[in-house]
Amino acid sequence: MAGAAGPPVPRLLLLLLQLLALPAGRADRAGPDSLYVSEYFSQSAQKLSFYSWYGNAKLFHFHVPEDTVLLRWLLQASRGKGPECTSMEITVHFRHGAPPVINPLGTRFPANATVRPSYNISITLSSAVQNTTFVNVTTPAAGDWFIAAHLPQAAGRIEVKGFSTPCPYMFQADMFVLRLTDMPVLEPGVPMPHTVVSPAKPLHVKVFVPKHAAAMRFQLSSCVTSEQRACTVRVLLGSITLPQSFQRSLTCTGSTNCSLALESPPWEKWLQIMVESLGTANASVSVEMLASFTVCRPGSSSSFLNFISLNQSQPAPHRPGAAGSSALAAAGAPQNASGQRSSSCLQSQPVVREDLDVVSVRYRLLNGPSVPVSSLSPTLLLLNLNTGMDSGGSLVVSLLLNKTSVSLANATVAACVSAASPVLSLNATQNCSTAFSQGYPLSVSTSSAEAMLIVLYPQTDDWFLSLQLLCPRGQGACASAEGRVSVFAYLTPCFNDCGPYGQCSLLRRHGFLYAGCSCKAGWGGWSCTDDSKAQTVGTQNLATLLLTLSNLMFLPAIAVAVYRFYLVEASVYTYTMFFSTFYHACDQPGVAVLCIMDYDTLQYCDFLGSVVSIWVTILCMARLKKILKYVLFVLGTLLIAMSLQLDRRGVWNMMGPCLFALLIMVTAWVHHGAKRRHCYPSSWKRWVFYLLPGITLAFIAISVYAFMETNENYYYTHSIWHVLVACSVAFLLPPRDKHKKPWAWPQKLTCRYQICQNDREELYAVT
Repeated sequence: MAGAAGPPVPRLLLLLLQLLALPAGRADRAGPDSLYVSEYFSQSAQKLSFYSWYGNAKLFHFHVPEDTVLLRWLLQASRGKGPECTSMEITVHFRHGAPPVINPLGTRFPANATVRPSYNISITLSSAVQNTTFVNVTTPAAGDWFIAAHLPQAAGRIEVKGFSTPCPYMFQADMFVLRLTDMPVLEPGVPMPHTVVSPAKPLHVKVFVPKHAAAMRFQLSSCVTSEQRACTVRVLLGSITLPQSFQRSLTCTGSTNCSLALESPPWEKWLQIMVESLGTANASVSVEMLASFTVCRPGSSSSFLNFISLNQSQPAPHRPGAAGSSALAAAGAPQNASGQRSSSCLQSQPVVREDLDVVSVRYRLLNGPSVPVSSLSPTLLLLNLNTGMDSGGSLVVSLLLNKTSVSLANATVAACVSAASPVLSLNATQNCSTAFSQGYPLSVSTSSAEAMLIVLYPQTDDWFLSLQLLCPRGQGACASAEGRVSVFAYLTPCFNDCGPYGQCSLLRRHGFLYAGCSCKAGWGGWSCTDDSKAQTVGTQNLATLLLTLSNLMFLPAIAVAVYRFYLVEASVYTYTMFFSTFYHACDQPGVAVLCIMDYDTLQYCDFLGSVVSIWVTILCMARLKKILKYVLFVLGTLLIAMSLQLDRRGVWNMMGPCLFALLIMVTAWVHHGAKRRHCYPSSWKRWVFYLLPGITLAFIAISVYAFMETNENYYYTHSIWHVLVACSVAFLLPPRDKHKKPWAWPQKLTCRYQICQNDREELYAVT
């Protein structure tokens, strides 16, 4: 595998060069009649994001066909040309079988989770606008391959849409494969002679691994060169998978036979074998290959009997001595007529896969959650995850030992969870390794009866759970002992639903669905279990109180508006105060949360009230005629409601109405000034004690809102925004009309008649 970077090259030229570089047609790599086909796969470019959780990583999903001997990735990264674009490092992760498990922030994973680091490379965009990188993989594993790309950690600054223009960083991945259409098949037990033409043209063959294969033995013999010299060849068995590759290598020198034994090869899969010559350039090498398998005979009751027992509405009553009662009672526990286990190398237990929802599966054992485990042979459970849509969640396997079922107090039940092939030799080795993969070990005993395993993004394959009873004094000491272990296995989108401080989000890339946790209140990690930067409950309560109670600063503005007879404006401020208070009470990330209605409704009403408050305040300052002012109130509110529905967070949804209202206000003030032939407003006290403080508070509020808010300081900077905006409204509201008298509360409360006032004439009518 290799990678290379180069200067920016036009995309069409790159594609042409790649297609020319990959050989097509008949060649001598695997023989004189081998036919190679070059194929090209591409996906649209995606805009990269700064990383704060898995949803920021852009995922690319490809499928590598069978018999692929060369895989070449073409990775293209580019950035904008504006002054806001700086040098940037892009991290690209690769994985076979499932999306890569990444941890750019260095947070903790949940307990009992198994994590293996992903294979990644870095692409740097410095002075060049575009960067092109090639990654080659020889003999790649067939199936799903995933690429995830992201920018460095997000700065945490809250940017208002429209105030700043972020630099666009684009990334695109293209895949080229060289596939052998007629790869020779090595039949088990049949010697197969072949010729390696030259060191530059290795030989590719494949062999099919049958189901229940416990071991495989590959043998190479009769190695002869065309120059009648001692030959040296290297044999590579298996395919390359990322992030870890367990490809097995064998070097053979001379004419002596050399062989390689593999334990637990992948069941029901084609195994690639590549033979390359290490001799001189012009010498061909003739070899003879032989592959043989040791097949394990499973001991279990027939699936038909299990199906019958599953669908029986009422089980037959137990009658001692009744013929067949022991077979149905066992329901899959392999026993012979004498009640002893049969001489098989594994005991298979039937498992039913039950699909619950998207990336949500439950595995149910037909014989109940408890399975028998002995020391003679492992008990095997098949967990089917090969639908192609199961690798976007978390596989959880939980074991619970029945302490009363183990006759030996010091006995241990060892378990292995592995993909592609089961571990059949738990008593010989406990590292859970198979021929081409590394499994996940588990163990339960009387001192520790529970064990749990979490596999994050399990690869698409058949998964196996192997269990076997191990004795500290040797297997013979517990030959007749049997334990019972309750097995609970399920696939969930997010483990523990991301906990109380996280939200499980279902993500989609084309037709592939996968899940990720978005954490809050300072919590982090894959499942939001890392509390190293978590907010305390006191901090969460303080944030809620600041963001909600700061809205009470609208009370002075409401009182001023009511005192000056601006009742419509006071109603708008009351609406804004109410919905802003309960929106921020519902928007909190921690435990101090109160939602009186749907979150989206509260957010929309809060945004609507904020913009309409600014709109009516500026129009009130313009001193328009009442009929015109109220028409603009209603028309502006309707237009603002429409624009917020289109784009709720756009800066022009707030700036547009503000600028238009300011234009109306300035026009009205110029008209009033020209009509009166002096500056409007004419009082210097009005300017010094009301307008200038109100305008200053408004500008400070806008600056705090647009340039100072971050995720860490949001709860107090946004509270300052509430206070400044409410105070500026109280200062900017104009005085009441001269013909308006102050509220005469005692008179209005004691009089039994209604007073009607004419705005044009000081006339009163008693009705």
